[in-house]
Amino acid sequence: MEIFKTKATLKAFLKPLKESGKKIALVPTMGALHNGHISLIKLAQQNADIIICSIFVNPTQFTDPKDLEKYPRPIEHDLAMLESAGCNGVLMPNVEEMYPADENENWHIDLGKAEFLLEGEFRKGHYQGVTQIVKKLFDAVDPDIAMFGQKDFQQVLMIKNMVEYFNLPIQIITCPIIREDDGLAMSSRNIHLSPADRQHSLVLNESLRFVVKHFDEYGLEELEAKAKTFYKDIEGVELDYFTIANGNTLEPATSKNEENLVVLVAAKVGSTRLIDNIIIK
Repeated sequence: MEIFKTKATLKAFLKPLKESGKKIALVPTMGALHNGHISLIKLAQQNADIIICSIFVNPTQFTDPKDLEKYPRPIEHDLAMLESAGCNGVLMPNVEEMYPADENENWHIDLGKAEFLLEGEFRKGHYQGVTQIVKKLFDAVDPDIAMFGQKDFQQVLMIKNMVEYFNLPIQIITCPIIREDDGLAMSSRNIHLSPADRQHSLVLNESLRFVVKHFDEYGLEELEAKAKTFYKDIEGVELDYFTIANGNTLEPATSKNEENLVVLVAAKVGSTRLIDNIIIK
């Protein structure tokens, strides 16, 4: 597995591979890898010849400086996982490499109304930062396909909107959520959960599964209301939102007959903010 600190060395590595017709997949990450990330690598291997993973903790997408500061960076562990998974190359740039001092970094593109809903309401400017760094990574790798996890459902939608905005010839593949045995969605943030928080965090998946199980029994408003009661009286758990939404717009669903429906939730468990979702159809 090759390790690259600069975009130039990565481009030099990829050039002959592309010229020989190899299909390139990019798996962007911020490190602190877990089996959810590895599932992206495995799915990429089914769809491409060369797998490039990036590890970069992107400062422009953190709305809270403390969140950036405490983001885990277990780099030796991450590299061992990637090598074991059969990744071909890892781009590990520093901030100066991705945000050169002499470059104009004024970035703002139209990501549609969905940018300001749900996560966008709680983390203003977050998706501008996300799409900015993903575009930089796309420019560095020029991949045929790129893999993103379904857990960040809104993020995938924003990246697809960015790809459409620039008319990029890159296929975005959404990869299923990987869960712990008890149902908690795998996340780099889970390491911050205390034992009590870890137990309380299961309410996210339980409330989502309730909606799926009882989808045919109740109306949309009643389903949401009943699911929200799961969060009452759980010490240290604060619900940010729970919504059954149109998967294309993230606007609240108005009918069960909409062809793309997803249930999304965000909650603070102790001091850790968690998100989760389930696609209904």
